[in-house]
Amino acid sequence: MLQLREPASARPGMTFHQMLERIRYEGAYPTRERAEDVTRAVLGALGRQVTGDERVELAACLPTEAALAFTSQIPDPQQLTGWGFVKDLATRTGATPAMARWDTGTVLTAVGHLAGPDLLDRILNQLPSGYALLFGRAELIRAA
Repeated sequence: MLQLREPASARPGMTFHQMLERIRYEGAYPTRERAEDVTRAVLGALGRQVTGDERVELAACLPTEAALAFTSQIPDPQQLTGWGFVKDLATRTGATPAMARWDTGTVLTAVGHLAGPDLLDRILNQLPSGYALLFGRAELIRAA
């Protein structure tokens, strides 16, 4: 049965400035610039993991500047687990793994809000284990 989905662009969104302010507040970052640096790093890392229709739909849900940071990265053929994602981000940014985990959770929770539950479910089904927690959701075991 063909299931029609609401176009991502039809969902109410937020501006990049509003997104950064939310991330700054939720992450307790001292400046907007720090929140922006973290946001761009996490979105770039996520852009290396998400592919297909979900990549296109997620980009459409994000403010333009965020979508550009997300789509600026070519998807990596070897997907990382959630913990691998955090370790890779820590290595690329020079942050500790604990700080990279904090940054990831802060940004991806905001991204998940913009994506909505249906798209986020499809993204999580595409990714290896460990990402649900990064998006602020419980990690459920998939049925075999």
